[in-house]
Amino acid sequence: MKHLWAVGLLALAGAAVWAEQPLPTPETFRIPPGYLEQADLPDSAALIPAPPVSGSAAQARDDAASRNGQALHGSARWDLATADAELFSPHDTEALSCAAGFAIGPDSAPATNRLLTRAMIDLALSTSGAKKKYQRARPFMENGAPNCTPAHEAYLRKDGSYPSGHSAIGYGWGLIMAELVPARATELVARGRAFGDSRRVCNVHWLSDIEEGRVVASATVAKLHAAASFQKDLQAARDEIAAGKLVAPKRDCAKEAAALAL
Repeated sequence: MKHLWAVGLLALAGAAVWAEQPLPTPETFRIPPGYLEQADLPDSAALIPAPPVSGSAAQARDDAASRNGQALHGSARWDLATADAELFSPHDTEALSCAAGFAIGPDSAPATNRLLTRAMIDLALSTSGAKKKYQRARPFMENGAPNCTPAHEAYLRKDGSYPSGHSAIGYGWGLIMAELVPARATELVARGRAFGDSRRVCNVHWLSDIEEGRVVASATVAKLHAAASFQKDLQAARDEIAAGKLVAPKRDCAKEAAALAL
């Protein structure tokens, strides 16, 4: 089941605007298993409240945040959001490189990359219960405005908007990396938060989707710490960072910072 769900998410991989690398095909990149069994994942359907309903103050807040995101269409922040849409590729974890202060990837930091890639599966799967329960329509389905991954609209229309899996992944990554590099905890958690907010800019998630994705991420990271396999890989990543053989980020960090400031 994990493999099938992850393959579905592979269809959401966005164009590598920042990394400027071609996306791999399913034949060239294998999605690894996560650390947790299905039964050990947080129950997102029980954890988070129901999404805002039409006509409510909460939905009005979501609508306003969506309009603010649409105003960034065509900007550098939109381009970064498009890059952040990329998941399940050899360079997806690179999104946190600038915040970490070193390049994260299968070649530059393999142990750290392995940790984040495996945790990503659990973080993504942890949102599925609530997604299936509520089947909330996505913003572009309601407002008719463009989104940053139009090629994936058919899949997105069938996948519930609430909560955001991308937000759970980004925020979870930020929490994990903050533990590994505590001196840069502020930068890492902020970048993980922005990774999720990219989905609002992309017009594929509501603000409340993104906020509740962070709640699910926090519960999932807590669960991960109880897994021996996660602890083993966490220590391997810690040792890799302590060895001091890391290289500078490959992406333009000044460009990223400017985009995030918009």
